[in-house]
Order: sequence, then C-alpha cells, then structure tokens
Amino acid sequence: MNYYSTNHNTPDVTLELAVTQGLAADRGLFMPERIDPLPESFFREIGSMSFQELSFEVAKKFFGEDIPEYTLQKIVFNTLTFDTPLVEVNENIYSLELFHGPTSAFKDVGARFMARLLSHFLGKEKNMVHVLVATSGDTGSAVANGFLGVAGIKVHVLYPKGKVSDIQEKQFTTLGQNITALEIDGTFDDCQALVKFAFMDDELKKKITITSANSINVARFLPQAFYYFNAWAKLEDKSRDVVFSVPSGNFGNLTAGLFAKKMGLPVSKFIAANNLNDIVCKYLKTGVYEPRPSVSTIANAMDVGDPSNFARILDLYGHNHQAICNEMIGTTYSDDQIRETLLSVFMTTGYLMDPHGAVGYRALNELLKDGETGIFLETAHPAKFTETVEDIVGKGNVPMPQKLQNFMKGEKISIQISSDYKDFRAYLNELE
Repeated sequence: MNYYSTNHNTPDVTLELAVTQGLAADRGLFMPERIDPLPESFFREIGSMSFQELSFEVAKKFFGEDIPEYTLQKIVFNTLTFDTPLVEVNENIYSLELFHGPTSAFKDVGARFMARLLSHFLGKEKNMVHVLVATSGDTGSAVANGFLGVAGIKVHVLYPKGKVSDIQEKQFTTLGQNITALEIDGTFDDCQALVKFAFMDDELKKKITITSANSINVARFLPQAFYYFNAWAKLEDKSRDVVFSVPSGNFGNLTAGLFAKKMGLPVSKFIAANNLNDIVCKYLKTGVYEPRPSVSTIANAMDVGDPSNFARILDLYGHNHQAICNEMIGTTYSDDQIRETLLSVFMTTGYLMDPHGAVGYRALNELLKDGETGIFLETAHPAKFTETVEDIVGKGNVPMPQKLQNFMKGEKISIQISSDYKDFRAYLNELE
C-alpha cells in the first residue's frame, strides 16, 4: 500500500519510506491511500479473540501488503505483551486502562510497534539512524524504552524543561545506552518545532539519517487503533451505542479511533476531551483552526497548542467542518474542574484516575445520553503524576507499581539546549 502526504505536493511513497522518513518531503503527514473495512465475520468473532489476535487482523489491513505475514504477526505479538482492560467505573461508563505496558502509558503500544517495524526496515541500513522524538511526557519514555538497545538506532528525546513529571522524566533520562535526553528551555510546541525544522533541513539530512517516533509517524499512530477494537470486544452488551471520550493533546489517539471507525468499528461518537489547550474544541464550534502557544496545566501531556495530527483528521474528512462535527464533539476543562472530577470519582467509587483520564471521564459524565455506553481512555497510571494526584486525593492513596519504582532509582542525565534551532542543529551536526 502506498502513502500520500496531507499536503498533496509530493509523490506517494511505500510504507517503508513513510516509516523511515517520518515526515513527507512537502512537510505533510503520511496517510494510507485507502482504509479497508474489516469483514463482518471479524466483528462476529471478535469476542473470542485475544488482544494479539484481533490486532493482527487489524494490522494486516494497513501493513499486510508490505510485510510478510509471519513477520507482521511476530511484530504485533511482541508488541502486545500486556492487555488493555476495560473497567466499569459507573453505570455505563468504562475506563479503558492503557497503562499496563512497560512504561505505564498508552504510548507503549504505538512506540513498541514502531520500534519493531523500523528495525525490520532498517535491517539493511548501513548508517546509524537517529530517531528524533518530542515529548510532553509519555511519548519520550515509551519510545526510549521501545528502542532501548536496538542496534543501529540512536534516540534523541526532546522535552520541555520543568514541564514533565519526575517519573516521566526519569523514564527517559536514566536509560543511557542509545538513548539521549535533550532538556529544551521552552514548551512542548518548541520541542515539536525543533524536530520539524530538522526534517526540513536538507543540508542536515545529507549528513545524517533521521526519522521521527512522534505520532506524526504512521507506524506510531496507526497501531493505536488496536485498543479501540479491544475495548469493543470486551463489552458484554454490544447493542448499545458506544461513545469514546479521548483525552487529546497531539490528537494521534483520536485520529486512530477515527481510523478504527472507518474500518467498521461501530462507534456512535468521539469526544475530544481537552484541558485549557482547546484549539480543536474551538475549531469544532467555529470552523476556524487557530493554533496558539500552549499553556501549562496539570494534565501536561495534553499541553499542545498546535496538534500535528489534526492535519490527518482534516484530510480524512476532506476539510469538511460539518463532516468532522458529525463524528466528534469537543470539551474543555480547567485544572480546578479536573481536580474536582478526579477527587469526586475517587471518593464515590474508589476508582483512581490520572488527570488526563479525569478529563475523559468528566466529558462522558456530562454528555452521555440514555442508551449509550461511554468508554474513556485512561492513558497513564496515576502514579506517573504522584505529586499532582496526591495533592488531590491525599498522601498514601496513589500506589506506585514496582516498574515505576525501578525507574526512580536511576540517575538523571540530560543535555540542556535552548529552543533556538541553531543550537539544536549544532548538536545534530556533531552526530555521526
């Protein structure tokens, strides 16, 4: 299958080029040339399939023409060594727990899949490949751990200084080996801009081989469709309309959900649940997309002022505002509202969410209609935001998984760089 650019100003490319290049030559994002629906038999049998089995069937629709079936199956099964449980929080409201992977965040799925797919394609690459990834928190840890120790690949994680949690920071600054952490004096948007500038730097790309592991890469965001199917498979009552509430920052997660619906997943509506960075929410109301600098919130992974993947959503629906509004609605919540929701749910049900999941839950609690089942994406373990969550629910109420405790024992090592591209370029020019 070929992949085209959302800017439509460059020839289509193969899957291999789309994955290894990351960004199209015309600076657009790659999209598959078609989205093939899954057969009705798949949905009849999905309840008896494992997460790995159903994900393999989904993966074949995008990658099956370009990767040998045995290899693709191995990539999928090695990626999904953990489940994504569906937990009922309130009547007809479920949490899709996406924090059971190695770094306790949803990005473990896409990052681990991409690491294995990229390794498959780069097996014949003679030069060192440099993976550039901007993170507002969880992307960096998921990508770093997914690529840790992979021969021929070096990962460079750019993150905003002082704007990620201690645990998130430890997960990619303590690894060493082929992982380097770059502490940027700026915001996530600055980090993302630096990565994009590098991809536009033709002179730099003649010297070193670079690719991206952010959700701008098709191999990162497409596998995120897997757990939407897994969530639906786990529902006992499949006769009710299903609404997914997606905590949204860079919009890779919600884009993957829209792809799942295009493949036949019976979803009634998506909710783009935002913090105060409500750029897409305002677009849905006005039809005008106006990026602006992000603001800091307690749901920091969603602090994005110009979400890259929205270009894919616009392309998917032909830039038709009404068509997009037919599929999704937007909400926006303040830090105080997030705190209120997190505490209320914990006190009344005993279920502990992270700040991002709280945004998703609140949207369902306010907007879910009679006859609908709501699923919100609990994107990270609450312990990844221990200080924030304990300030809300009290000390000692946030259990720390052993795998996160192990990360906290490591020593932080990072390189500090300004948000000026000339400084980042100077760093890259020293690479081999």
